[in-house]
Amino acid sequence: MTAPPAADGFRMPPEWAPHARTWMAWPSPNVTFDTEQDLAGSRSAWAAVARAVARFEPVTMIARPEDADAARAALGPGIEVVARPLDDAWMRDIGPTFLTGGGRLAAADWTFNGWGAQDWASWEHDAAIGAEVAALAGATRYASRLVNEGGGIHVDGEGTVLLTETVQLDPGRNPGWTRDQVEEELHGFLGTSKAVWLPRGLTADYGRFGTRGHVDIVAAFARPGLVVVHSQQDPAHPDHEVSRETAALLRATTDARGRTLEVVELPAPTVTEADGEPVDYSYVNHYLCNGGVVLCGFDDPADERNAEIFAKLFPEREVVVVDARTVFAHGGGIHCITQQQPAV
Repeated sequence: MTAPPAADGFRMPPEWAPHARTWMAWPSPNVTFDTEQDLAGSRSAWAAVARAVARFEPVTMIARPEDADAARAALGPGIEVVARPLDDAWMRDIGPTFLTGGGRLAAADWTFNGWGAQDWASWEHDAAIGAEVAALAGATRYASRLVNEGGGIHVDGEGTVLLTETVQLDPGRNPGWTRDQVEEELHGFLGTSKAVWLPRGLTADYGRFGTRGHVDIVAAFARPGLVVVHSQQDPAHPDHEVSRETAALLRATTDARGRTLEVVELPAPTVTEADGEPVDYSYVNHYLCNGGVVLCGFDDPADERNAEIFAKLFPEREVVVVDARTVFAHGGGIHCITQQQPAV
């Protein structure tokens, strides 16, 4: 049996560590983007995020071979496009989780099965993207038998990983796995030593195109010992109780170093529904890049408040707000469509 990457000296750095580049995936025609207008709007939204990130670090966009030229034209100069077969566009989930150790780059290549073998999903090509991106980056690949996605984990770089019970313990992902087995696999691949389990994700994430509870719209480390948490202010919204429970749990939690976690609540947008359905619009789903914070915007008064919070959390970084409503309409946010390759 091959030793896990942690045994070879690798670990997952935190997102605020320096990056070599960001990886993304260009939206492809599929049931998620179900009309030409939908697909065109999504490609514009993905391009806006890519250009925002490219202000701070190199960006490589994976696109289907038949879409590569159009992607280059839409993205403009300075963003690399690499042609590979794709099913969908969520690089956080289909791409590898990069690891570093001793000046070397490695990649945890999780098993991907369409967010728990959902009936609308196809993943023939996306299941291979982790290996493809690892090879393009020159990273040593470690294949995990755990069905997992990058949006289902968040690390502090000092031994702690956040996750949710409804993702890694999902019967559609890892039937028969226990918490102990999940933790052993994650610690062996991420170099972590303590898992902090949250009960669930945000309500809308359990809809048809949801992930069944990814942690990266609920809570995220901003630095060791400090977690930002989604805070739904409206008592009538189903996430009001979810976010209160999450914040209370995290305040009562210690990290791998024994520190009691400090919690900073990020007030949700005042908009609570779209097309008659509750939304999971969340500022937790931001992306840190070299010298920048790319923050989800929702054309909402809470955009400015959250930009101020992030400016205080990251005074050495420029906060850039990018409209993320189109991305969220298809099941994710800015963090979900980006994947960092750390510098070594």
